[in-house]
Amino acid sequence: MDANRQKLSKPPLFIKNYTSPKRVVVNQGGTSSGKTYAILDLLFTLSMQQPNLVTTVVGQDIPNLRSGAYRDAKNIWMGSRLYHQWFARPNESDRIFTCRNGSIIEFKSYTDEQDARSGKRDILFVNEANGIGYDIYWQLAIRTRHRVFIDYNPTHRFWVHDKLIGNPDVELIISDHRHNPFLSDDEHRRIESIADDELFRIYARGLTGRVEGLIFSQWQLVDAVPHDAKHRWLGVDFGFTNDPTAIVDIRLSGGELFLDEICYRQGLTNPDIASVLRENDITADVNIVADSAEPKSIAELRNMGFRVEAAHKGPDSVKNGIDILRRYRLNITRRSENICREVLAYKWKKSREGHTINEPVDANNHALDAIRYVALNKLGQAKRIGKPKVRTTRME
Repeated sequence: MDANRQKLSKPPLFIKNYTSPKRVVVNQGGTSSGKTYAILDLLFTLSMQQPNLVTTVVGQDIPNLRSGAYRDAKNIWMGSRLYHQWFARPNESDRIFTCRNGSIIEFKSYTDEQDARSGKRDILFVNEANGIGYDIYWQLAIRTRHRVFIDYNPTHRFWVHDKLIGNPDVELIISDHRHNPFLSDDEHRRIESIADDELFRIYARGLTGRVEGLIFSQWQLVDAVPHDAKHRWLGVDFGFTNDPTAIVDIRLSGGELFLDEICYRQGLTNPDIASVLRENDITADVNIVADSAEPKSIAELRNMGFRVEAAHKGPDSVKNGIDILRRYRLNITRRSENICREVLAYKWKKSREGHTINEPVDANNHALDAIRYVALNKLGQAKRIGKPKVRTTRME
C-alpha cells in the first residue's frame, strides 16, 4: 500500500484534516476525540507523499511533548508496518523522525518569540495551543511555507478564538469522543457520564468553556441552511464608510434558527446592495427587515423591487431582540466568518465594580444587528418549537 492509497482507510477526523482547502486547520476537541492522533498520523502520510518535507510539531515544553504528542507519534510509528518501512527509528535525543525520501518530523518547544524566529518549515503542528503564546505562534506560522495544524481542549477562550477563527484561510473542526472509532464502549460511557455541566460541555462535546458575560452561547456550525425551511427572512444592517453593510439569510426550521452570511462589506451604495441581493437570487418573495434609521435606503430598495420593511425599534429594542434570539439555538454556516467572529466577541457590559449588567457592549454587532431586526419583527410572535439544548458542532 503506498502513501496515497493508505489514507483512504483512515477515520473521518484524519480525512477532514487531509482534505481541508484552508492553510490553517484548527482542531478544537474534547477529551479523547482523537484530534492529536489524527493530525500526527496525517503528518506521517504527508511526509511520505512529498520528499524533503520539513514538519515541526510544537509543544508548550519538552516534558509535555515527551509525555504527549511525541509519545503518540512513536506509538503510531510502532503500530504501522508501512511507517516502519518509510521511517527510521526516531532520534530520541533530537526527537526527529526521518523518512527515506528525506522528509523529517521534528518535535520542538520555544521559550519566547525570539527563539521561535529560528528555522523555517513546510508544515507546522501546534499541539495544545492554549499553552503557547500568540507571539510564538505568529513567528512560527509566518515561517511556515504550506500548512498549519492546531489542536487544543477548549477549556477557555484564547488567541485562536480572537485572532484566527473566522479568517478566510482558517477552518475550524470541532470534534469529541464520539468521532473517535478507537475508544472502547466503557471509555465512551465514562466521558458521557461527566456530571458537571461545564466540564461536560468542554470535555464531552468539545465546546469552548463559557466566557464570562458572553451573550450568545447556544450556537453551532453547520454546512448549509435548510432550503426547505418553512420560514425565511433577510436582515440588513446598513453601513458605508466605517461600518460594513451586513446582510444575513435567516431561516427557521424545527424550532432552530439557521444563519447564513450573504454580505459583510464597506462602501456599498443602495444599487450595490440591490446587486448583491440579485446575485444571491433574492426576489420580492423574500421578506427583508432593515435598519429603520435608514428610511431613504429602505425606500430605494423597495423601488428596485424588493420587499423591505423597517425594523421595529423602540425603548429596550436591543435587549428585547437579544432576548428573543436567546430562545433559539443558532446554527451558523461555516462560511459565515463574520457572524462567528461577532458571536464569539459579543458581551454584556460591566459596571465600575466589575459586575455584569443587562446591557450589551455596542461593538462586534453589525451582522448580529441584522439578525436582531428580524427577531424584533418576525420572531417575537413566532411559536417556538422545542426546548433549546446545548449541542456541539459535529465533525462531519
